[in-house]
Amino acid sequence: MKEFNMEEYRQSEYEADPVFLNRWSPRAFQEKEIPENDLFSLFEAARWAPSAFNAQPWRFMIARTKEERERFYSFIMEGNLAWCRKAPVLALIMSKKTTDQGPSSSHGFDTGAAWANLSIQAAKKGLITHAMGGFHREQARALLNIPEDYQLHAVIAIGYQGDKSELPETLQEREKPSGRMSLDDILFEHEFSKPAKR
Repeated sequence: MKEFNMEEYRQSEYEADPVFLNRWSPRAFQEKEIPENDLFSLFEAARWAPSAFNAQPWRFMIARTKEERERFYSFIMEGNLAWCRKAPVLALIMSKKTTDQGPSSSHGFDTGAAWANLSIQAAKKGLITHAMGGFHREQARALLNIPEDYQLHAVIAIGYQGDKSELPETLQEREKPSGRMSLDDILFEHEFSKPAKR
């Protein structure tokens, strides 16, 4: 497995913990089982994410056995199946769209925070994650008996990084860390599109 010189791909403009720069989303997985304590530590990290009114709208459904993963494959789109079949664990992340007080406007935002916690904990455990939006949501809902009150966001492949040479040729070139936009492109001050002074 090729180790990347991350500085070749990613450089921070200000100091940030290296885990944020070193975390990326490979597609090459090893067919290697994840110890239960390591796997569940990811979801432990996710459950401590912040949420509006502490509603904790995130929910996860995992597939760890061959039979469970095969069920997930039935609703994952072909382009993602080309690489995610080697991942030992798949997890569907969803959020509850209502609270006891009525519709929630922050369920997706809050669940994104839980996903971020999960992905960073995975990186700290030597695991990789790759979130996929390419799946048939209503097919997954029906197959897994998920109530309408939950929005399905992504399927996450979880495991150990493999060798990119085992990927389809069309994906091998893409198997590298991606860069990020500058702070000037995402951080504004006074009014929209005026970069923050720094």
